[in-house]
Amino acid sequence: MTQDTYINHKIGILAIETYTSHQYVLQSELETHEHVSPGKFTIGLGQKGIALTGDREDINSICLTAVHNLLEKYDIDVTDVGRVEVGTETLVDKSKSTKTVLMDLFPNNTDIEGATIVNACYGGTAALLNAFLWCDSNAYNGKYAIVVAGDIAAYDKGPARPTGGMGAVALLIGRDAPLTIDLRQRVTHASHVWDFYKPDPSKETPVVDGVLSQVCYYQALEDVYTRFCDVMSSGDVFGLKDYGVDTAKDTYFCFHAPYNKLVQKSFGRLCFLDARRRFHSTTAADDEEDDELKPYLTKPLEETYTDKTLEKILKNKSSTMFHEKMKDANYAGQWIGNTYTGSVFFGLASLIDRLGGGDGGDLSVGKSIVMFSYGSGALASMYRLQV
Repeated sequence: MTQDTYINHKIGILAIETYTSHQYVLQSELETHEHVSPGKFTIGLGQKGIALTGDREDINSICLTAVHNLLEKYDIDVTDVGRVEVGTETLVDKSKSTKTVLMDLFPNNTDIEGATIVNACYGGTAALLNAFLWCDSNAYNGKYAIVVAGDIAAYDKGPARPTGGMGAVALLIGRDAPLTIDLRQRVTHASHVWDFYKPDPSKETPVVDGVLSQVCYYQALEDVYTRFCDVMSSGDVFGLKDYGVDTAKDTYFCFHAPYNKLVQKSFGRLCFLDARRRFHSTTAADDEEDDELKPYLTKPLEETYTDKTLEKILKNKSSTMFHEKMKDANYAGQWIGNTYTGSVFFGLASLIDRLGGGDGGDLSVGKSIVMFSYGSGALASMYRLQV
């Protein structure tokens, strides 16, 4: 199908329901417990709390709760649901999936497509894109899709432990939605890396290479962002000639958030990519605004990932824009921690909750949200939601 023949069915997100535990630990208290210097987790990671699973909860129960609440709150007839897809990397069984457990919520309706997708933190986004494509297809039967993304993030004692968390998000997907996606506005990154993995099925905790994981996150983000800007700048279809963070007016950003400081650094990297693009253009090579960055604008990107001086420059240059475009999306994750597959969707729910909608809200008709999802191993996608 060409872009000229694309039919916009206004597919998207109709409703969102989140669940996380009432039990949590303040990061400041964890600093004391772990005998580290004050501010190591609260300032160094930018985190405030970690949600913890109760002794009567597991991945199946928290996903059941999220979906049950979605069905009940929005009065959804279970016979009107034709697809349920789950993204999680928290497994209680290597064969029987969470999707099948959720079928208890759909009595007398066995005709429900979908499965559980496992790929680190990316499974929820894969499930969402599957649901969008299903609703956009010629075979669509008019029923709702439900996407569930949830995890319990646990780490062994050590530097990664304060980046844990738990929670599940259920999203109702269909046509004529208030929050829509144009499926032409999406790009994906896939690669083979060993930044985070779980080789021992008897253990809940992963093997993590923290430095490599951050570099892989940057590389995936920069790859999809560069191609996303190309898509958004592709002539008359989208009406933008030079798309970037600074030109994306009325746009918010929502990233997968292992911890807040990584998201802030990553946003700075996008501004860095914009500066490199401007520098290599014929009209802005001598832009004084980028004087501080000029030594880095011609360096290979791989030589910049661990440069602390550049990191500080980018933080200072992007700070105001970061607070305008990302602060509200990061709020939930700062308090409940990393929910792996659910992280980017908790960010979306947080953004909607804090900015509101309708005529009086900041997230009003015409605004858009650029979503970035990353899962180690690695898979990543960037796409845009439109209010």
